[in-house]
Amino acid sequence: MTNRLALFPESTRVREDSLFIAGHALASLSAEYGTPLYVYDRSTLDLAVAEYKSALRAYYPVTSHITYAGKAFLCKAIAEWTQRHNLSVDCTGEGEIEIAVAGGVPRERILVHGVNKSLADLKSALQNAGTIVVDNLTELKTLDSDSLLSKLRKRASALQIWLRLLPGVAVSTHHVHTQTGQHDSKFGMTREELLEAAKFCKENNLPLNGIHFHQGSNFRDPEPLIPAIDMALDIAKEIGFSGEWHFCPGGGWGVAYHEDELPNPSIESYVRGIAEAVIECCQSRGLDLPHLHLEPGRSLVARAGVAIYRVGAIKRHGDKIWILTDGGMADNPRFALYGAKYSCIPVSGVGRERGARISIAGPYCESGDVVIEDLPMSNLEEGELIAIPVAGAYHLSMSSNYNGARKPAVLMLEEGKVTQIVRRETTDDLLKRDM
Repeated sequence: MTNRLALFPESTRVREDSLFIAGHALASLSAEYGTPLYVYDRSTLDLAVAEYKSALRAYYPVTSHITYAGKAFLCKAIAEWTQRHNLSVDCTGEGEIEIAVAGGVPRERILVHGVNKSLADLKSALQNAGTIVVDNLTELKTLDSDSLLSKLRKRASALQIWLRLLPGVAVSTHHVHTQTGQHDSKFGMTREELLEAAKFCKENNLPLNGIHFHQGSNFRDPEPLIPAIDMALDIAKEIGFSGEWHFCPGGGWGVAYHEDELPNPSIESYVRGIAEAVIECCQSRGLDLPHLHLEPGRSLVARAGVAIYRVGAIKRHGDKIWILTDGGMADNPRFALYGAKYSCIPVSGVGRERGARISIAGPYCESGDVVIEDLPMSNLEEGELIAIPVAGAYHLSMSSNYNGARKPAVLMLEEGKVTQIVRRETTDDLLKRDM
């Protein structure tokens, strides 16, 4: 059980055989706010930022920036939290931009991604953002069209345009769903396309001053980043970047979701690998060191979040024991999408011996509505609460209303303080958009 507890937030403690986070009993929070329930530990969020900042100070000698990847999980309270640490926020499209703005993120700290930005997305970006990462030539030409040109010209002094490179090299992660840098990916531009885009920017006086790429998500080895960094800095040299320019090799550093994956990948080794590669490649090309940007999402928030479910029915079909809960693929689709591997422990009676191997599934009408398979677990009873760690990223941001599910409440936990940052959806919310 000790290893399994290491997956939980920093402030997690076991008192009288029950789980507490930041001094708050999860059983009491569940009684007050209902289940499914998501809780975030503020101290774990803060610690992850501190680790990134410390590593960047240690290994990169010029300006560096951390950009929180909003797609991991974004609400007004999380946007506000990013500003307490002077983070930028990476937004994909108008919806995330508006959440960031509502959370107090200033224009210069909003960076906009997207593989097929709509006109509405681009208008919102020009109105609210400091950086647009251009994915393709069509988007670049749309930015330069008559409908956006006057707004772009007015913003030129405050706006940055970066071009997204498709490096043709992927990191080691899920080969279909979480790789983004391989040669046949839908993201970014090839070398030739990017150079054409840079020429277009120069000819049309567009404020190009950066290169971005992203190779995948939830990887643990920084080594595959090096050839992509090498290629990107070759292109930067060819474009002629100098002085104040920007370079972002993406994010996606992994976390442990299961005790078999512990210890957590080292943030320091990730940052050090990138920083040393950028310094060496720039020095060998006579390039000025760029402002270095990293875009962690999962490795900032995943471990801070815990999902709490209540057990309903328990079924024994052949050799398989199904623990059926009130949460599942509507709030966490990652097993259905990627076969993601999770662990859990009971909220009360933490120290019980493990009795059997169990599978945990939700209430939804899909065979894929599974959260955990074949996990050694103490015997559970109907009505008990279970806590699933590493639930802070890509759960709520990908949640749905499948089968009329109402999205769960979300709490931020600090010592002596509980703040509800997202209320539970109601059936009235489901009906609001219907005509």
